[in-house]
Amino acid sequence: MFPFFEDIVILEYLGQIVDILLVTYVIYKLIMIIRGTRAVQLLKGITIILAIWFLSRFLGLRTLEFIMTQTVTYGVLAIIIIFQPELRRALEQLGRGRFFSGGRSAQQEEVNQRSIEAMIKASVYMGKRRIGALMSIERETGMSDYVETGIQMNADLTSELLINTFIPNTPLHDGAVIIKNNQILAAGCYLPLSENPFISKELGTRHRAALGVSEVTDCLTVIVSEETGSISLTKNGELHRDINEDTLRELLTNELTEAKPTQTSRWQWGGKKNG
Repeated sequence: MFPFFEDIVILEYLGQIVDILLVTYVIYKLIMIIRGTRAVQLLKGITIILAIWFLSRFLGLRTLEFIMTQTVTYGVLAIIIIFQPELRRALEQLGRGRFFSGGRSAQQEEVNQRSIEAMIKASVYMGKRRIGALMSIERETGMSDYVETGIQMNADLTSELLINTFIPNTPLHDGAVIIKNNQILAAGCYLPLSENPFISKELGTRHRAALGVSEVTDCLTVIVSEETGSISLTKNGELHRDINEDTLRELLTNELTEAKPTQTSRWQWGGKKNG
């Protein structure tokens, strides 16, 4: 009988350990999802409200405690409304997690690598000549709604075609190019502008559009500033500004292929005014 009870106790301890590990993992994933988004600033405000609530209860400040209690009670609905983009992105990331999908094939790896090099070559070329560009790579989340706003091309992706598309004063230069599986699906596409109030006022329409589409899809978007020639990239509501060729290759390779780049570099977050 005693060994039986010992086994039960051991199982309970194991269950508690698994429970703690799962909760820790969920908290970690939530932090990774909201990192670099407006949710970080909003969470700071929520933390202050909770601190005031506990302090008012501790000091016996009844009126302030009542106000804070009502704020917390109805704040749950407000959080759902305010964090709607982040919650949607979290559910999308859960649905397209690696537990539900297999690895990439060798053929797909090669296609992705060709796309990466074509985009890098075009971005560097246009950056040196200050040619504005906006290039979105469709991944798991479909972008057909945005493809329909532009001119369908269904052409093989090459750096030369990308450069020619964004040459100023040409019919397709204004708008975004949407890419999938080494193909340019459409050009001159309109992307949703980000409504994040914490975006730097220095950023222009291209960067706001790139951030906006990254908030509602899992696409990667490369931006070339027309004003400064700097290259930036957005993903999951995050903006990586003023990155060089090596950093761009690192970011794209990490996201689009299984292989890791041989040369690493630090992500650069600062930058001057971009258009």
